[in-house]
Amino acid sequence: MSGEDVRPEPQKVISGTTRAAVFVVLTVEPGGEGAVREALGDLAGLVRSLGFRKPGEDLSCVTGIGSTAWDRLFAGPRPAELHPFRELRGARHTAPATLGDVLLHIRAQRLDLCFELAAIVTRRLAGAARVVDETHGFTYFDQRDLLGFVDGTENPLGRAAAEAALIGEEDPEFAGGSYVVVQKYLHDLDAWDGLTVEEQQHVVGRTKLEDIELPDGVQRPDSHVAVNQVLDADGEERQILRANMPFGSVADGRFGTYFIGYCRTPEVTEQMLRNMFLGTDGAPHDRILDFSTAVTGSLFAVPPAGFLDELPPAPGTGNAVRRTAADVPLDSSLRIGSLKPVPKPVPTSTKAE
Repeated sequence: MSGEDVRPEPQKVISGTTRAAVFVVLTVEPGGEGAVREALGDLAGLVRSLGFRKPGEDLSCVTGIGSTAWDRLFAGPRPAELHPFRELRGARHTAPATLGDVLLHIRAQRLDLCFELAAIVTRRLAGAARVVDETHGFTYFDQRDLLGFVDGTENPLGRAAAEAALIGEEDPEFAGGSYVVVQKYLHDLDAWDGLTVEEQQHVVGRTKLEDIELPDGVQRPDSHVAVNQVLDADGEERQILRANMPFGSVADGRFGTYFIGYCRTPEVTEQMLRNMFLGTDGAPHDRILDFSTAVTGSLFAVPPAGFLDELPPAPGTGNAVRRTAADVPLDSSLRIGSLKPVPKPVPTSTKAE
């Protein structure tokens, strides 16, 4: 035995913090499936080629595929829990479901590298896919969002990040893959700035300057921190891996946060969103939604890196049997703690919420 690690190689889901990111969401045009498949197969090479010219700038691109597009692009098995993003309509706030077939999450220490890669890929996809959303994110002071609070503090690190974000033995065909939910939130800074710092801290659930979670008894049940705590049957907190970025335009007066959360199952992120928009036993909704409005929402499967290097046959050309969510056991547990084999852990310093 050589001892060689043969576990599936993930895409760069778990990555260190970068100073810039470009998020591109595309829809596949009718008849464009072949060109999109060709571009997906070439993405890793494009990243290597462009990144080689600027070593040390941490250029990477994570590619996600939406539920409808998956069946148009690939024959054979599909990720067990992939489905369209489900709109959530609460008494006061709504999480909309918006178009999205392909997600490109491009990260680097320089925005020009992100932009160059996005431009190359979208030029290749001209006529085959249409950009429905493009957002340029940046790192703000002290890892803060545009509300002035540190964003990303509680992200899992190291092996915990891999266990939270990467699919394991529960779906062996896609071990090393992930699921990702993206949403754009626009902030009402005039209303937000009308609050005192103490009131803002109660909304978020952390102190603004020191970034310390408010203690029990002070923490309000409708704070962002309280509402987003999701526990499993054993009382252990379920985690996701966030890579949020601020974005904005001073000319348009638009200021926001691009939420992007990776998880080995979409159920965790979806439960957090249900808590936020539909409420919990102790809160009608996440109080932060009174100041931040969701304007997009999509769910994508992130296949392991090898899947993109060797794409399965196109629909109608392969003979593999396609699996659907109805084919997997009705067990919603995360199986965290029983992950065998554990996808290769990748050290991370990615910021967390």
